[in-house]
Amino acid sequence: MHTKTFVAAAVGLGLVTLSACGSSADEGAKDSKTVTLVSHNSWAVSKNVLADFEKQSGYKVKVLEDGDAGQAVNKAILTKDNPQGDVFFGVDNTLLSRALDNGLFQSYEAKGLGRVGAEYQLDQGKHRVTPVDYGDICVNYDKAWFSAHKLTPPATLDDLAEPAYKNLLVTENAATSSPGLGFLLGSAAKYGDDGWPEYWKKLEANGVKVVDGWEQAYNEEFSGSAGGKKAKGDRPLVVSYASSPPAEVIYADPKPTTAPTGVAAGTCFRQIEFAGLLGNAKNTEGGKAFIDFLVSKEFQEDMPLNMFVYPVVADAKVPAEFTAYGPAAKDPEIMAPDRIAANRDQWVKSWTSLVLK
Repeated sequence: MHTKTFVAAAVGLGLVTLSACGSSADEGAKDSKTVTLVSHNSWAVSKNVLADFEKQSGYKVKVLEDGDAGQAVNKAILTKDNPQGDVFFGVDNTLLSRALDNGLFQSYEAKGLGRVGAEYQLDQGKHRVTPVDYGDICVNYDKAWFSAHKLTPPATLDDLAEPAYKNLLVTENAATSSPGLGFLLGSAAKYGDDGWPEYWKKLEANGVKVVDGWEQAYNEEFSGSAGGKKAKGDRPLVVSYASSPPAEVIYADPKPTTAPTGVAAGTCFRQIEFAGLLGNAKNTEGGKAFIDFLVSKEFQEDMPLNMFVYPVVADAKVPAEFTAYGPAAKDPEIMAPDRIAANRDQWVKSWTSLVLK
């Protein structure tokens, strides 16, 4: 979900994070042997794995990246009558109903879907989207900062409102950022419809800082390291992912023996990401083949160290470094899709007037 934090390292590892201009997409539309993937800007896959798909399927893949997940979904909805591509990857459970209600996708039951856990299949029976990965949005903390200040890191959402953590937390805008929205939904799941606004009033009084997106929060405001490089920021608490600590270890040179960042385990919200065949896709057969590829064992096992998310396919193995430094949350907050659909827009509107006034 946040591969682009460490772009230089990603390139060194041979990851494919392609982008293309509009004219390339137009060329792809005319070429039935080209599949165009539209995604948020954290899409990544190993070159050899993508090459295997291209060789086996006969399709070439073009990738169009379009900002944060929220931005990418909104643009896909606006262009749905003449879509930029064939497959969209990166809509998650926080935004799923918006995409489905706007008729963004056509139905397709992926080959291999039977190996995907039922708990991830949130559009059962209709198959307009296919689950690809899951992860946890959590508050991360800078271990060195807390050690230097002889302060115990927060462990729960309640802790973040305590005076000891005043002016320490940075989060993302719930209206423009997927992790920002996930953090808001986590608080709503924890405190209920009536309780979450009071909680955010406490956070605001305690000096929470809100920025537009994840890259700004993590790479500019957070005091922790980014891929082994010292960050510019002065906030030792940031809304990020449970999988951020292994990214810090893997991309650091030299590699530390322990992750420089930790996760406040009681602050997590479970996020599931999906792919779908766009309603007016030019190359539907190629799009279907690509969705099949996304739930193949080869892609699912390649995915954790590229996009720092967990596979949804039952028999896919997770790399040892990933489980050692970024285990999935044991008891994350979760929310039923229909509750998200019924409340999300109003909650975001209320949150905006409360926090960004």
